[in-house]
Amino acid sequence: MPRCFRLPWSWPARFAPRGRRVPLWLAEAALVVAWSSGFVGARYAVDHAPAFLVVFWRCVCVSALLLPWALAGLRRASARALAAQALAAQAGIGLLAMAGYLAGVVKGVELGVPAALAALIADLLPLGTALLGALFLRRRIGRRVWAGLLVGLAGVLLVTQGALAWGDAPAVAYALPVLGMLSLAVATLWRQEQAERGAPGLAAGLWLQCVATGAAFAVLAGMEGGLAPPLSYGFAVSVAWTALLSTLGGYGLYWACLRRSSATRVASVLYLSPGVTAVWAWAMFDEPLTGSMAAGFAISAAGILLVVRGEPAAAPPGRPARRDMARPPGCGASFRAGKP
Repeated sequence: MPRCFRLPWSWPARFAPRGRRVPLWLAEAALVVAWSSGFVGARYAVDHAPAFLVVFWRCVCVSALLLPWALAGLRRASARALAAQALAAQAGIGLLAMAGYLAGVVKGVELGVPAALAALIADLLPLGTALLGALFLRRRIGRRVWAGLLVGLAGVLLVTQGALAWGDAPAVAYALPVLGMLSLAVATLWRQEQAERGAPGLAAGLWLQCVATGAAFAVLAGMEGGLAPPLSYGFAVSVAWTALLSTLGGYGLYWACLRRSSATRVASVLYLSPGVTAVWAWAMFDEPLTGSMAAGFAISAAGILLVVRGEPAAAPPGRPARRDMARPPGCGASFRAGKP
């Protein structure tokens, strides 16, 4: 039986049969679908409102939706997880993972970086995460994992090669998506370190991150013209799409998978997002699908398989296995939702 994965929030766990969890591979597949929706949602949103304004209201909506579960998770959290330092760390993770990542990619595109090239730079996240972990945290990464990361990147290049162009943006603009990608890589490693030291539950952590990110984008959107939402159907769909799929689904599943696996493995799964994004674009915007996209997707999948075999899913490097991780794959241990 596959290794299992616990549902990230209390409400689905409450209605799930006792002792059953979502398999990790299924959660990772859902992560790819949800993460890929963000690129499509961003493309749809730019036709209806400024990007920073959409992100601000997206954070407002997610913060409001998560509030009941966040409060419940904070009430159950340990004193260590509720320390000012731990709460500030969650806010900092949110600023890096959401504000830094999104602002870097969006602003780069706004300054003239082709969207496909910006997306490709963002897809360097697995390599960025692995390099930062190896250089600054001295995490061991085997040859098979490095080979898998390079093979996966080759697949991404094949998927996106038909849309790549350099554009005529100023040189500094190309650095912004790189900084955004590195911002998310740092947040990924920081979030995993926080999980080892004690952190609020997933819902509470994501709520704190969205509150901090919303405050940052309130400033950015205010500098561009104001925070009042346009009263249009397109804007409402953009906010709902990115709030539910990209934030609750994408970031929620990203952090949830990170609790069950290594940072390198979780980031490497996102190598599949360009291929899935192409399917989203075909379904929503009637963009063509090509054989090279399918071939690139298959190559990326082969690279991820190498990473998975080299990066066990049982526990992140340096992290002691939890009791439930040490049990047989049947995963019959009891679980209280929202707790590490």
